[in-house]
Amino acid sequence: MEQYSLRMDVRSILGLRIFFISIRIDKFFIHLDKLQDMGFYATEDGWQALGEVTGGAAELHVYGVSAHYPAGAVVPMHQHAQGHLIYADRGLLRVEAEGEHWLVPPTAAVWLRSGVAHRLVMPVALQAYGLFFREEVCAGLPASDCVVHVSPLLRELIIALARTGKPGLSERRMNLLGELVVDEVLAQPVLPLHLPWPTGATDSPISGVCQALLNDPADVATAAEWAHRLALGEKTFHRRFVQSTGMTFGRWRQQLRLMSSLTLLMQGMPITEVALSIGYDSHSAYTTAFGKQFGKPPSAFLQER
Repeated sequence: MEQYSLRMDVRSILGLRIFFISIRIDKFFIHLDKLQDMGFYATEDGWQALGEVTGGAAELHVYGVSAHYPAGAVVPMHQHAQGHLIYADRGLLRVEAEGEHWLVPPTAAVWLRSGVAHRLVMPVALQAYGLFFREEVCAGLPASDCVVHVSPLLRELIIALARTGKPGLSERRMNLLGELVVDEVLAQPVLPLHLPWPTGATDSPISGVCQALLNDPADVATAAEWAHRLALGEKTFHRRFVQSTGMTFGRWRQQLRLMSSLTLLMQGMPITEVALSIGYDSHSAYTTAFGKQFGKPPSAFLQER
């Protein structure tokens, strides 16, 4: 009897474990279904955006989606038929479009006009939010792609609109939130968080230089050294770089280094170590350059994240 009772107890325990595991699996697939409904899914090639949602949400003037991305996730080049505001509530999000790169901390969002092809890169794990604006609403929003500051109110509006389609949220309420988010976006200052990317062929010599520096911002090669590697005269190199990016080589590299440093700061690296790792000689030189670019020292940026 004791052996029979023991076998029954073991079976009961195993049965309960299988029951709870099945519940977790069900919840996992429900979560994936929700991500697909919101416009995101994962494939062997990485995370991809499906585009705007359909159904009732698409009838709203402004609606939103959200998804969690792991570190290293990439959403390949895609575009939307509506205006698009992209925001990440933690970590850093890199948005790449033809001729532009943006690195966006949690205090900012990228505004893209309808039809602008873009690619998303997640250097760290983050929660991403996307708002979509119908054509008639876009007329009152920025006429060019840019990065805008995200105030506490705008942040809460973005998160609220990302709940589009959930039970208990009326169409009237969502439209009122949409009207308010448009006003709040227009009230935000544009931030210098963009990096001009070479126009033209992706395999051009200048594109190769920019990609190499993006891979290693601390590279100390001078313009003369890059010109020599490309078998160009130094003046020719400078002229082609300005023609391709709209910025001088020195200014472009400094902006790249400062934008790259945001990722390291968000990962918790000490400021002095950040400065040295991106090519600055000292803490003070880095802090001075950071302040000129972003209007505040690195320590203040960290307090606001």
